[in-house]
Amino acid sequence: MGLLNIRKANVADAAGIAKVHVASWRTTYKGLFSDKLLAGLSYEEREKSWIKQIPTGHVFVAENDNSEVIGFAAGGKERSGNYEGYDGELHIIYLLKDYQGQGIGVHLVRQVVDEMICSGYQSMLCLVLEGNPSRYFYEAIGGKLIDRVEGEIRGEKIIDLVYGWDHLDLFKGD
Repeated sequence: MGLLNIRKANVADAAGIAKVHVASWRTTYKGLFSDKLLAGLSYEEREKSWIKQIPTGHVFVAENDNSEVIGFAAGGKERSGNYEGYDGELHIIYLLKDYQGQGIGVHLVRQVVDEMICSGYQSMLCLVLEGNPSRYFYEAIGGKLIDRVEGEIRGEKIIDLVYGWDHLDLFKGD
């Protein structure tokens, strides 16, 4: 894997996070979303969004040995209110394609989980697009499939799989 640093994100990381966010969508979701939607993703829009989110969220970045952001993850309060017994949520995790499958994602999620435990969260869930091959990552780290929900992103129909961890101490990220 080489030298890697995982740390809490700061606002100065917003551009790097935006780059990873957009690039990951374009590689991970090719064929799951229209080319038009993927081509229309904006680095500037994502950067502005992350500038707002970083100060209030549990956001972590992974850097390569050149101090470039190559992945990120964020979590916090469960957002839907539809899942009794789940108070936390892994909101997002993305890695550049070249860095996937090396264990970096597990380390990122571990940081988010540790911070969530320190903030008093007991459990968490995570939504993943049904056609995303990364769904098996969530199963490998102890997530149990608890629901399947239909939704929409930018006018395109989606199906999300909802994975849950009843107790954060069951997270298999060690």
